[in-house]
Amino acid sequence: RFIAKPCAINLGIQDSGPHRAQPNAILEKVFTSITKSPDGRRLEGLSKQLDWDVRKIQRWFRHRRSQDKPTTLTKFCESMWRFTFYLIIFFYGIRFLWTAPWFWDTRQCWYNYPFQPLTSRLYYYYILELAFYWSLMFSQFTDIKRKDFLIMFVHHLATIGLITFSYMNNMVRVGTLVLCLHDASDFLLEAAKLANYAKYQRLCDAFFMLFGVVFIVTRLGIYPFWILNTTLFESWELIGPYPSWWLFNGLLVTLQILHIIWSYLIIRTAYKALVRGKVSKDDRSDVESSSEEEDGTSNSTKGVFSTSSNGSNRINGHVAGGQWT
Repeated sequence: RFIAKPCAINLGIQDSGPHRAQPNAILEKVFTSITKSPDGRRLEGLSKQLDWDVRKIQRWFRHRRSQDKPTTLTKFCESMWRFTFYLIIFFYGIRFLWTAPWFWDTRQCWYNYPFQPLTSRLYYYYILELAFYWSLMFSQFTDIKRKDFLIMFVHHLATIGLITFSYMNNMVRVGTLVLCLHDASDFLLEAAKLANYAKYQRLCDAFFMLFGVVFIVTRLGIYPFWILNTTLFESWELIGPYPSWWLFNGLLVTLQILHIIWSYLIIRTAYKALVRGKVSKDDRSDVESSSEEEDGTSNSTKGVFSTSSNGSNRINGHVAGGQWT
């Protein structure tokens, strides 16, 4: 409100919403009670009832769906908040872990386990991360539905479970490594969104490419060969199997499966960018279905995050059966 909004205004981002639909009680009742994207049969019925052209009714529903989308200014402010948090928490983690012995030797995570001291800096690092991921869990249900809603839901559950579980079992040393590793690429993604909202397309594409490289290196390289290696093999060697070993590593492996899925989507997006000359959309998230109904070639001229909401690319989950465009 006091930082992001002035920055957005200085960059020329206007607080103007989408075109509002013409007030109509019948169509509004259908929109709120039955469906946001009526099929061809229902469109024909509404056309006869209102004596409107079918294309006019489709346009009304497109405009009505657009009314619920947040403005670019709102999306910029949300992304700037997330960018700020991810950036601060990442550098806090790096600064804290730089002097930690287990950062350089992962076997230190298991020496003298579970009798390892919990310092105040380590405690606050954990609490901040846990609070943030809980906020993401709750806000996911109030945001516009995403194509990767289920994947993100599983990711948030696994992350919250891991943070809570590792804290309760005093596995905080290896937990800090996992948290810091995951924060390494997130602020780059938010930076790409900010650049896109400000219409700096080349900067947006550069940030997204950098994000893709960091994401793949950390999630497909460092994570399995550094984190999973110490939790699966070094822990077994140093402290032996323990009752919660299977659950703990099961959650970590679940995260790795999600990393593989997202890396595939990011690589596919990067490939399309090389072919087309710029990033056209982020396959890791989705675009709102109303953008599919825009006139002309709007999708081909928009960047990777051009139709995202609340700092993430979304979809409302309803695509019209007969698209008039």
